[in-house]
Amino acid sequence: MTPDRSPLFFPAKILRCAALWAALTLAPQAAFAQEPEGRLRLTSRSGSLSLTGSFLGYDGRYLRIATEHGELTLPLASVTCEGADCPDPETWVPELRLSGAGRLGELVLPALVEGYARARGWEPARIETDDGHALYSLALPRETEGAEETDAVETAGRERLRISFRLTSTDDGFADLLANEADMAMAERLLDAEELSLARDAGLGRLDAPGRLQLVGLDALVPVVAPGHELRALSLSQLSRLFAGEIADWSRLGGAAGPVRLHLEAGTSGQMQGFEALVLGGMGRALSEEVIRHPDAAALAEAVAADPGAIGMLPFGQLGATQPLALSGPCGLRSTARPETVSTGDFPLTLPLVLYRPMRRLPEAAEAFLGWIATAEAQLVLRRAGVTGLAPIPIPIEDQGARLAGAVLSAGEDVGLADLQRMLETLDGHQRLSTTFRFEAGEAVLDAVSRSRVVQLAQSIRDGRHNGDALLLAGFSDGRGGPVANQDLSLDRATAVRAAVLSLLGGALPPGVTLDVAAFGEAMPMGCDDSATGRGINRRVELWVAPLD
Repeated sequence: MTPDRSPLFFPAKILRCAALWAALTLAPQAAFAQEPEGRLRLTSRSGSLSLTGSFLGYDGRYLRIATEHGELTLPLASVTCEGADCPDPETWVPELRLSGAGRLGELVLPALVEGYARARGWEPARIETDDGHALYSLALPRETEGAEETDAVETAGRERLRISFRLTSTDDGFADLLANEADMAMAERLLDAEELSLARDAGLGRLDAPGRLQLVGLDALVPVVAPGHELRALSLSQLSRLFAGEIADWSRLGGAAGPVRLHLEAGTSGQMQGFEALVLGGMGRALSEEVIRHPDAAALAEAVAADPGAIGMLPFGQLGATQPLALSGPCGLRSTARPETVSTGDFPLTLPLVLYRPMRRLPEAAEAFLGWIATAEAQLVLRRAGVTGLAPIPIPIEDQGARLAGAVLSAGEDVGLADLQRMLETLDGHQRLSTTFRFEAGEAVLDAVSRSRVVQLAQSIRDGRHNGDALLLAGFSDGRGGPVANQDLSLDRATAVRAAVLSLLGGALPPGVTLDVAAFGEAMPMGCDDSATGRGINRRVELWVAPLD
């Protein structure tokens, strides 16, 4: 695997930076002139070398600047710094700048910030800034109860972390990341190959690598109609044709005659972009020009609920008074958006809520907040905010009648009774956890979200949350290809997940937990193989657990 590389790490620049660093740490001190506003001059403690550049960031120890030699990161203690932007370690307050998707910045992350402050015993204060950003200041509580805050210096002395939000879109958040105007980008969709390539070229590293993509939670887009509508389910193909304008009357779908009116949120929404890519672009269609746009989910839900001819797409948890529709397919499978189907990703229009971070140092206080997001306490906060978190949801096998019935109904020449019996015998005594790993098409290569989930599983095992558990990674495939090849591929996928987990654990499991693999090929499809989305749902490894004997 090729390691992450920024422009600083090309061979010629390595040598140049090494020379600069040696000069900065070894040369004698000298005086220097005042730098113009916005520029810094750094001079080594020994004084023989000075360097000018633009301030990029400071994490409490290291200063990051843009120079003619490229981006450099230096310990502030090793240099003297002159310029208006030089940080003062005595008064400096850690800050985390987030930019991007409004769904994350308006609801999800502010709830997490306030929950984190309560967990630490800090006081959160929301400040609306003149530039339209939202700023949270997390500070130690005042010692004198009821005292008024009059001294800005006193506030700064108590302040422990600032978290600012620029609420725009996934596209703008990514642009701010490239322009160094944000530390992390908030996204309601995964970045595409072109965006990831642009980030690498800009020296931000592989943004889809573990540690660069932080999964905050899972959301889903649900098709909705007005209450009392005759329609109860749609296939992905029908949904695609509706929003492409190819189906313009409800009678085409078995309903009462009447025009179809299409409703979506603004096109800058990452979720709407994800919907267009999955449901329309994936089937070679373009969005109809007749779509009625709304500024937010609440306005969209109100409009759809009041119009018997309307259909819209709403985030799971923000359905309002609308009637949600299940997603069905020609193979007979039907999926309804519920916490467990969103958590597993079995609902076809599940979308991740993620943070993207470049190869940059962040203050320790910011890292502590980001690490807290994966805790059980944070998962409760997410649930109250209407978002499916990352905590595994147990799904007993006796509650999976629809899945097992689907496996029987879809069984054909390639999946016989013996295959189904073997699967049930293997899974007997286990219950499924909602943690699910999915893969790129036709390969045993984990997708970006699943790589993040591997890290979470390894951390759970390391932290003792699976002590006394016999964990089983059950691999499945889509229905394309022959049964032997699909069986082998599903085994390869389960083995790949196990190897990735073990690698993160240093090559061995701790005592008191086991991690085995099993493979069942195409024996239990969760989606129909008539679409790329359905096939992607079927290419998976499920996590099952039983008490260790």
